[in-house]
Amino acid sequence: MLENYYMSKAIKKAWRYQLLTYPNPAVGAVVVKENKIIACEAHKKAGDTHAELEVVKKAYHYISDDKKIMKIKEPQKIYDYIIIHHNNIFKNCDIYTTLEPCSHEGKTPSCAKLIKKMSFKNVYIGSLDFNIIASNGAKILKNANIDVSIGISKQNCGILLSPFYKYQQGGFCFFKLAMRADGTINHGQISSKKTTKIVHKLRSLVDLLVIGGNTVRTDRPILDTRMYKKSSKNPDVLIYSKKTNFDKTIKLFEIKHRDVTVSSNLNKATKNKFVMIEGGFDMIKAVHNHIDMTMLIVNTTTSKSEKYQKFVDKYQLLYRVNIANDTIYYLL
Repeated sequence: MLENYYMSKAIKKAWRYQLLTYPNPAVGAVVVKENKIIACEAHKKAGDTHAELEVVKKAYHYISDDKKIMKIKEPQKIYDYIIIHHNNIFKNCDIYTTLEPCSHEGKTPSCAKLIKKMSFKNVYIGSLDFNIIASNGAKILKNANIDVSIGISKQNCGILLSPFYKYQQGGFCFFKLAMRADGTINHGQISSKKTTKIVHKLRSLVDLLVIGGNTVRTDRPILDTRMYKKSSKNPDVLIYSKKTNFDKTIKLFEIKHRDVTVSSNLNKATKNKFVMIEGGFDMIKAVHNHIDMTMLIVNTTTSKSEKYQKFVDKYQLLYRVNIANDTIYYLL
C-alpha cells in the first residue's frame, strides 16, 4: 500500500530525532501531491515547530516558490504567514503524520487547525494521541469534512512513540553504548563527530546521567555538552560504584552547577524522569533491569565481528539510523 510507504518515510525522518525532542514525542510528517512526496519533516526539539507545521512550511515553499517563508523561524509567525498566503494550494495534497495532529494552543499553534485551514484532501494518521490536552485533532479534521484515515503503519508508529509513552507513565531510562563494528569499545574516540554531537544534545536534556565507577577511574571523563553549543546545561551525574573514593581532579567533578553523587544503588535514577546510562559491556549487564531501551552506536569503518553481531542479536531491533560513519541501533 502506498499509504504505508509514505508513512514509512515520516517514521524514518522522526527516528533521526528520537529522544532529542524530550519532553515531546518524536513525530514525522510527509506531504504528498500527485503521488509524489514534496516535503518530509520531523519535530526536532521541544519549543520548535511541530512536524506538521514544519512539513507544511516546506511544502508551501515547494509549491509556491515563496522564499520568504524559509526565513521565518518562530512557529507562530510561520503559522500566521501560511494562513495569510496559502491560497488553497494544498487542496489536492495529502498529509501523513505519525501522531494525531495536536488540537491545543501552547508554545506552538494547533497543527490540527492548521491542516483544517489548508483544506488537505486526505489526512493519514499513524497513532492517536492519548494526551488529554493534545488529543481530538482527528475529530477537528473530520468535523471539517476532511477524509481522515487512522492507524496507517500503526505498529511502527507505536514503536516510534514507545519511549514517550514510557516517559509519560513515570520515567524513561536508556543505555548508550558506543562500539566499533569489530566489537571493541576501548582505545579512544569511537563515534563520529555528528553522532557525538547527538550524544551531547541528549546529555543536555536528561535529568540524570549514570556512569560506572570503573569508567570514571579509567577514562577520567568530563561528561559535558561542549559539542552542543546551543545549551550550557550539563547533566547531574550518578557514579554507580561500591567504592566511594575518587580523584576529584577528574574533569567531571570540575563542572559548575552540577551535582555528582556516588552510590551503590540506582534509587536516585528511579526518581528522575529522563535518565541516560553510559558505559560498556559490564555496566549494561549490571543495570539491565533498569533499562527501557538501548542506544547502540556502531562505528562501521572496521570489519564486522562475531562479537558485535552476537551483541546485536540478543536484542529486539526497534529501528536503525545511519549517520556519517555510524549506525545507531535502537534496541529493546
